[in-house]
Amino acid sequence: MNLPVLPSILLLVISSVHAFPYTELAQYIDSHQEEYVEALRDWVAIESDSSNVLKRQDIHRMMEVAAQKLRLMGGNVELVDIGEQELPDGQTLALPKVVTAQFGNDPNKETVCVYGHVDVQPAKLEDGWATDPYNLTEINGNLYGRGASDNKAPVLAWIHAVEAYQSLNMDLPVNVKFVIEGMEETGSNGLDAMIVAQRDTFFSDVDYIIISDCGWLSRRPALTYGTRGNCYFFAEVEGPKKDLHSGVYGGAVIEPMTDLIGILDTLISPSGKILIPGIREAVAPLSDEEWKMYQDIQFDMENYKSKIGVNQLMYSNKVDLLAHLWRYPTVTIHGIEGAFSDPGTKTVIPAKVTAKFSIRQVPNMDPAMVKKQVTDYLHSVFAKRKSPNKLKVTMVIGAKPWLADTQHALYEAGKAAVKKVFDMDPDLIREGGTIPIARTFQDVTGKSLVMMPIGGFDDGLHSQNEKISRYNYIEGTKLFIAYLNEVAQIKKSSV
Repeated sequence: MNLPVLPSILLLVISSVHAFPYTELAQYIDSHQEEYVEALRDWVAIESDSSNVLKRQDIHRMMEVAAQKLRLMGGNVELVDIGEQELPDGQTLALPKVVTAQFGNDPNKETVCVYGHVDVQPAKLEDGWATDPYNLTEINGNLYGRGASDNKAPVLAWIHAVEAYQSLNMDLPVNVKFVIEGMEETGSNGLDAMIVAQRDTFFSDVDYIIISDCGWLSRRPALTYGTRGNCYFFAEVEGPKKDLHSGVYGGAVIEPMTDLIGILDTLISPSGKILIPGIREAVAPLSDEEWKMYQDIQFDMENYKSKIGVNQLMYSNKVDLLAHLWRYPTVTIHGIEGAFSDPGTKTVIPAKVTAKFSIRQVPNMDPAMVKKQVTDYLHSVFAKRKSPNKLKVTMVIGAKPWLADTQHALYEAGKAAVKKVFDMDPDLIREGGTIPIARTFQDVTGKSLVMMPIGGFDDGLHSQNEKISRYNYIEGTKLFIAYLNEVAQIKKSSV
């Protein structure tokens, strides 16, 4: 059969209709980068610390600022009431409203939902910051400030990606929805219930969910396909009815602090082996394929040691270290409430002390089972001490791990977008931290999810001198622009 020959000018028109105008969009981003830095400066200035109830008004203001930015872009924006938070003293406090927004409702297009958060970890200049944590400061191409990388810059980058299409009068290749919360750093209070409530409304037409609340492993861009969960515990030991003078009563009473230190010492061995029965046995074995993936990842152990300021790590080879960062559980003791920790000396026997520790969860661990294992184990260890003091074990966070299929079309689209913007293939990595909402999105909505980080490997999340580089912020915005276009091709290629 002879096919008609199309005139060259018609071929040019057809190809131009379908061509992705990446260069024009990227140039727009470059020319507006000062505006983007100022937007981040404004957001960082809001002290949206979700762990401090005295900062709750700041979070309310942060949510309104985010909502207003989306409104000004013409989005269909709502501030969703998610109820109240009950405080330890029994009082209640209004939770920050969740911002939802929608851009486009074309039924012939894919719909993505971008999740982010705008609350932050605590930060004070006297904690060791080189600059004011709430005054974005640029030094050698790095933008320092609390929340700069976690997670205000990535949220803004997604917003600016949508805005770039709008400003150039280009149709968005997909419909874009946003879910932005203000309580992620303290467990996303109220968000799970909101997702369940809106599963058949706001989320009903969502095809894919995108999270950019993580970072690269090295200077090479990355796509994240797994996170550890987290079970966070309080272990409280209570003895005398009040604090006692150690000179007057020391040697006469069985001290709560001694009991507490004793049971904490039974959680983990010096070599990192978890000693709680049943924990290690639940872990999914490391497959040969997974071992090969870890072997191929770009990771400099010497640079890693230098970055965190240690001269020895728990493991001496890359695969073992990455496996124990990402896909094996670990126990971390975070602190002891009620103990004397101020400068100077105080000869006191604390009447009540509470240890705070966590166990990072991995497939196939179940938080409910871990709660029972830890509680039973600590009570059995405590009983052997024959102490008259009282032990109370409470699990305050029980977040499940999350794992995705790296062969899914969402990840193929991610690889293509990274190649477009950075001219290299991404590392496929897992995250040692916890993003609880990922598992909730997956379980409740049944939608596929991808994690696409733009934060650098040395951004110092949750630490002093948190930053994001100008390069990652601006090139990350371009990555999101390219990714929206790549996601639009998924449906077309599957038809």
